[in-house]
Amino acid sequence: MKLSSYKLATAAALLGASLLAHAAPLPAPGDTLPVAPHVKVGKLPNGLTYYIQKNARPEKRLELRLVVKAGSILEDEDQLGLAHFTEHMAFNGSTHFKRHELVSYLQSIGVKFGRDLNAYTSFDQTVYMLPIPTDSKEAVEKGFLVLEDWASGITFNDEDIESERGIVLEELRMGKGANDRMNQVLYPKLFNGSRYAERLPIGKADVLRTFKPDAIRRFYRDWYRPDLMAVMVVGDIDPAEAEKLVKAHFGKLKNPDNARPREYAVIPERKADEGLVITDREAPADVLYIRYPIVPHPEDPTYGGYRRDLVEKLYGAMLGQRIMELTQQADPPFIQGGSGMGKVVRGYRSFTVSALLGKGGHVPAINALIQEDERARQFGFTASELDRAKKTMLRNYERMYAERDKSDSAGFVAEYIRNFLEGEPIPGIQNEYAYAQALVPGITLEEVNAAVRAAIPSDDKKLVILMGSLKDRVAPTGTELLAAVDQAQKQTVAAREDKAYASNLLDQPPAPGRIVAEQENKALGTVELTLSNGVKVVLKPTDFRNDQVLMSAVRFGGQSLFGEEDIFNARYASALAAQMGALNYSPADLQKVLAGKSVGVSVAMADLSDNLTGSAGSADIETLLQLTHVKLTQPRRDEVLFNSFVARQRDLARNAMARPEAEFGDTVRGTLFGGHPRVPRTPRPEDFDKVQLERVQQIYRERFSSAKGLTFYFVGSFDVAKLKPLLATWLASLPAADIPVAYRDTGVRPVRGVVKKEVRRGKESKSNISITFTGDAAFSQAEQLRMQALVEVLNLRLTEVLREQLGLIYGGGASGGVTKLPYPNYSVALALPCGPENVDKVIAAAFAEIRKLQENGPAAADLAKVKQNWLTSHRLALRENGFWMAQLQAAQLNGFPPESILGFTERVAAVTPADVQGAAQRYFDFDNYVQVVLYPEAK
Repeated sequence: MKLSSYKLATAAALLGASLLAHAAPLPAPGDTLPVAPHVKVGKLPNGLTYYIQKNARPEKRLELRLVVKAGSILEDEDQLGLAHFTEHMAFNGSTHFKRHELVSYLQSIGVKFGRDLNAYTSFDQTVYMLPIPTDSKEAVEKGFLVLEDWASGITFNDEDIESERGIVLEELRMGKGANDRMNQVLYPKLFNGSRYAERLPIGKADVLRTFKPDAIRRFYRDWYRPDLMAVMVVGDIDPAEAEKLVKAHFGKLKNPDNARPREYAVIPERKADEGLVITDREAPADVLYIRYPIVPHPEDPTYGGYRRDLVEKLYGAMLGQRIMELTQQADPPFIQGGSGMGKVVRGYRSFTVSALLGKGGHVPAINALIQEDERARQFGFTASELDRAKKTMLRNYERMYAERDKSDSAGFVAEYIRNFLEGEPIPGIQNEYAYAQALVPGITLEEVNAAVRAAIPSDDKKLVILMGSLKDRVAPTGTELLAAVDQAQKQTVAAREDKAYASNLLDQPPAPGRIVAEQENKALGTVELTLSNGVKVVLKPTDFRNDQVLMSAVRFGGQSLFGEEDIFNARYASALAAQMGALNYSPADLQKVLAGKSVGVSVAMADLSDNLTGSAGSADIETLLQLTHVKLTQPRRDEVLFNSFVARQRDLARNAMARPEAEFGDTVRGTLFGGHPRVPRTPRPEDFDKVQLERVQQIYRERFSSAKGLTFYFVGSFDVAKLKPLLATWLASLPAADIPVAYRDTGVRPVRGVVKKEVRRGKESKSNISITFTGDAAFSQAEQLRMQALVEVLNLRLTEVLREQLGLIYGGGASGGVTKLPYPNYSVALALPCGPENVDKVIAAAFAEIRKLQENGPAAADLAKVKQNWLTSHRLALRENGFWMAQLQAAQLNGFPPESILGFTERVAAVTPADVQGAAQRYFDFDNYVQVVLYPEAK
């Protein structure tokens, strides 16, 4: 099939980009890769490193980071957990901000705590994240002042430390459960007895409860020092001004006299094979790991090192594809698996094999994974596999290069963090694209196969781990695990045969339809087309990205059109269609046909609607339309893949209810909706006995063989004039037989009155509170916003009172909304994890805050914070293709004029404290809610 003019134009553009990228001379193999020209990396006399880059996406926004090469690995015995505790204290009082002042100020300029303002602590580093709007010079100045205080001005008042203990202990409590208990046994073995096993960032409860304030001050004094710090400044700022601010705020920092040496923990070499079996009845799945020797692996910053990384990525992709295909058997040896080289911690890596086990247990998984690795080690890969992997890799580089001036600041910052902490090279995408174009074509099959042969261990010392509940099976011993691996390694394997695949989905296009009507909406920048089969298409070309096209389609209908006897067939119909493929191609075959193309389409049947979603690079938009056409018109039948999917889902469901949280969630949903059969619950194995291939395919065809009533949306980097003939060919040619295109209200309604239940499950001393208020509502855009304001103001109060003042919770809060479908209604839910001893206190405190809102309304300052965050987020969203896609589709489903998307700022301005108070009075009815509390089981 001939290339369309659209493809030719895009190909020409990519060729031009390629020539541009090759303009710079390429390094020699031993040369150190350069630093990208768009970032300035400097070092102050005190040793502090800084990275500065001007980047206009998103506009009027600056990403600030303080990165400290200090984490839990550096803690003394009386400091276990205090690296992480220090991170908490950074938000609780400093030289220029009293306790709570920092968060309050940042919220007032639209920075949301948790989503925007945040931090994390790991073994070897602590990273503080602060996005700042650049509308005002004062906000930027204060942003740097915040980083300065984090670096050198945390106050650690005794009273503030005591107040924060409860919050950190609640965070520790939230992490308790089967995984934590198993990890306590696993980590000493996994890390070969190194210090990493003894220094988990969350720390130990007894230390957190009893440490003296001087211990945390000592950690801060020893390790928060400029020679271990980096400041990153990326965004909409003049680089010269940014550098002045860095020097002014951080140049005065001093390193301590007689500074403690910053040493990295060593992971000892494994001396012997070992098998380890760890069981816990609350584990939701059984997992197998085979960890081969952990080896030192410092970053190689040279051009030759970059080439070796490309070789590793190529064989990693091919091996991953082979492992995935093992799950496509009628009786798959495991549910999901992986095999490859991966980072362990800074400076170390290991080849690891893993599998999520099915009903067959560990033996078939070990046999399949070991033998597939051995096949690759002995015989390598095929030329066609490598060709496909190269095409995909080069297409990924093309897309990144095309987006070089539309990349978000946060992405650049993430690269610079890795450069500072681990030495990862940062040559920049323009250089990397040139390297890939020069290197990838010359990588031979022989050297890839030699690399994978060297990477895949044969008889190296290994740790074989089996973890889970091991329900309904006899747990092997460690010796038996090792024997199973040894036996698998002795099996004879044969070379893999690969077949040739077409480079196009279809040899001939269908007879095209026509565009019969066209209407432009200049206010929204959209064009609406009506096709000859009745399908509507809304086009919004944008310049937000250079190589991104998003597609969606929607109409009413969905699972609601099928009776309760068909609910499982309807629920899994679209997923099973995807599992079986299209045309004569399985999903794995489709990946191979589409190698080198950036494209994907999924079809889904929701409760009330039929949906399609897709995305593509601009060069692949015709393939996107072809894939859409064949998924709707030519779904594939494959009994083997059907049985494989059902078997894997049944295996996943075997242990799904082992977690206390699963029973808790089911109880919440079941109680709220009176056990209605249409309300989804955690899947049980027996559910899949009701899923039948013939009926699944019939339901899929009933809904998707006809395009009647569908409205397609395309948002992104495309030319409308060049796209229209492709739409006529691939969408206007879709069949559009008469089918129902309205949803059916199935009568699912929440219960009325006050209903309270308790769930007693789990070994750990932790609880979870779910309280849900529901009812009918008057639906409108204005009412949606009032509800959102109510929820967000309430969350400010819950954080301030339940977390900061009372120390009763770490996370949790309120969520809710007003919806139109299938009937106008509202739901507001409180989710509040806490200690069992504090359940009554938490409920009382939460209800007290709700009543205050009902009686007094919100504080004007709280509502102002919420509205400012909305406006800040909205301004960023307006430059995102995904935002426009979601808003245009939501306008259709809810019956709003699409132009109302442009009225958001005015709707925000109209929300008053009285509106929020009225919403609190309407939506929190203390005579009508469902309360479910999870408690630990009796001992």
